[in-house]
Amino acid sequence: MSKTAARERRAVRVRDKRASRAADTFVSRPFEGLGSESEWVAMREVVPSATATVRLTAAAGERLAGTEVTLATVLPLTWPGLCTPDGRWMIGVHAPARSGDLSRDLAQALELALTAPPNHRVVVSGLPGPGRRLQDLVEPEPLDLRIHPSFDYWLNIVEPVDAEVTAAMKRANSVMEATVRLAAAPSAYWCRSGGKPQLRWVLPWSEDAALGALSRVYATDQLSLGEGSRFVGTYRAHGLLIPVWDLPEEQTAQRWEAAVAATYEALTAAEASTEPMTAAERRVRDGLRLRQMTLR
Repeated sequence: MSKTAARERRAVRVRDKRASRAADTFVSRPFEGLGSESEWVAMREVVPSATATVRLTAAAGERLAGTEVTLATVLPLTWPGLCTPDGRWMIGVHAPARSGDLSRDLAQALELALTAPPNHRVVVSGLPGPGRRLQDLVEPEPLDLRIHPSFDYWLNIVEPVDAEVTAAMKRANSVMEATVRLAAAPSAYWCRSGGKPQLRWVLPWSEDAALGALSRVYATDQLSLGEGSRFVGTYRAHGLLIPVWDLPEEQTAQRWEAAVAATYEALTAAEASTEPMTAAERRVRDGLRLRQMTLR
């Protein structure tokens, strides 16, 4: 074997080992440290069709510092990212995870999009290996989601619009259900799930802190949003909790603003409490923990 071939084989082994380490590393809160961590989770797990803009840091390249990149909940055919025909960069927050660190996965897609020519999509394969994360590339500013009533905006980001993209858009539109962001609290969304109205609310605290706050408020019978509502439990997603309420069919999303505002005030006070939990609160916490489900 030549020295060149031996070096190449060693380089491949090193890359494989680094990729293996990336796969073994699990980050439970991949969006921690970004602006509006709960909104990133909402884009990934709650809101079907939305876009938002973020600004790049100097780590993405000195000439790119301050440049805007568009986030989308989903891109056509779950592409990880693309450069649009007019030269704008986009990444899909709901692209399939490939390693144990979703932030690293999305950062790699972003880096590839930044080097793509106009009207080209990002193609990734295998594990990303060690490298920069979203927290390195994106300014930690508040995320302002623009919710779309459909996926029709896909028609403006690819050219030409071929039959595959059109079919994917029609499929996505056919299963999409209405979603409305409430103004009363961060990351609180009225939505339909299986045709049934619900409130899904990504709480902005760590999972343990959120569970403690929910337990304290639940123990004092303050988790009801009013007549016809029913607290049904919590989901876990990316290190945060998403409590869910079933809501009556005849009420609009705006009907719940005041109740959500009052509940948010109660939860915020409970999260800040330093008092030891009572026996009743601990029982509620244990019950809520047993009923949790993880969104993947």
